Amino acid sequence: MTVGVALNPTDPANQIDASVALAKEAAAAGLRSAWFGQTFGADSPQLAAIVGREVPGLHVGTSAVPVFGRHPLIVSSQAQTAQAATHGRYHLGLALGTRLLTEGGFGIPFERPVARLREFLTALRQLTETGSADFHGELLTAATPIPARVPGAESGVPLLVAAMGPRALRVSGELADGILPYLAGPRALADHIVPAVTAAAEAAGRPAPRIVALVHGVVTDDADAVRATAAEQLAFYDQVPSYARAIELSGARRAVDVAVIGDEKTVAAEVQRYRDAGATEVVFVGTEIDGDTNRRRTWDLLGTLAG
Repeated sequence: MTVGVALNPTDPANQIDASVALAKEAAAAGLRSAWFGQTFGADSPQLAAIVGREVPGLHVGTSAVPVFGRHPLIVSSQAQTAQAATHGRYHLGLALGTRLLTEGGFGIPFERPVARLREFLTALRQLTETGSADFHGELLTAATPIPARVPGAESGVPLLVAAMGPRALRVSGELADGILPYLAGPRALADHIVPAVTAAAEAAGRPAPRIVALVHGVVTDDADAVRATAAEQLAFYDQVPSYARAIELSGARRAVDVAVIGDEKTVAAEVQRYRDAGATEVVFVGTEIDGDTNRRRTWDLLGTLAG
């Protein structure tokens, strides 16, 4: 699982069918994993389960399910079902979410997100590892008067967190299996993110965490035009404090400044920079930005880099 891509079908007649078709392309190109975002549309654990079932050998993951508006018992059921469906190739990504979507969509106050993440992970790990829980926290309760194990998911579910801030990294190092930083460049990873989560994992007696770096990028011969389009698409993240901080720590001013856009040589060199910065896996996002031809071109390059 060294190199993967996020799948985002453009204008599909059926998102599920289109995602399966893209996943087959990704696997044929030599990519090792396919990842699915979570907003208010398709259910990403279910989508990952279907794709992983249809494309044997390809690892699948969600990046990432917000902890607000969900409950560990429900997420555990989804994740274990996906793990059984894929015979151990499913990876669950969790996120704090944003104030805009949490309060605007669910009507839930976006309060104490890191404390909620800690309780969510604590209960969820009990559930995914043992099939039961008896957790009574300040913000969440998760108990199992009847078993919550899904047969076929006995190997457990890798738990990853889209964490980049100091407190979220500490919780992730203590309780998760790794992190899913997005729009955090090599400098931010090497100097801030990787050391923080690794130290937290070591202090908790846990194995070295996985660092699954999500990188927005594409191979193209018209870098200036694609960068202009990417700047519009990524402008939202400039206003989100956690992303803005990661972008600044990367030595950049805007989200588009950490996007990897250019020819094969440029993109390959940037993938190596992420690896040198501590990324154990690299997942490219937004490869569809310049059309199918350059998406395929990008996937072909990334497949050769998967190793």
